[in-house]
Amino acid sequence: MSPAPNHHGSNRPDNRTALWLILAVVVFLALWATSVALFGIPGLYIPALALVPVIWALLIVVSRG
Repeated sequence: MSPAPNHHGSNRPDNRTALWLILAVVVFLALWATSVALFGIPGLYIPALALVPVIWALLIVVSRG
């Protein structure tokens, strides 16, 4: 007899979730590039400044486990 597959503790992400994550990152970068093309240097650094609290909160969430 073959052993039953163990699905507990699987760390493999779902392909659909990974696809949505990659799509979201690509869209975000495309919008940021459009912002730079339209507004120049302020279009580069203002979104980066707006993301500082988001990244700070994300670092806290990651460090807490």
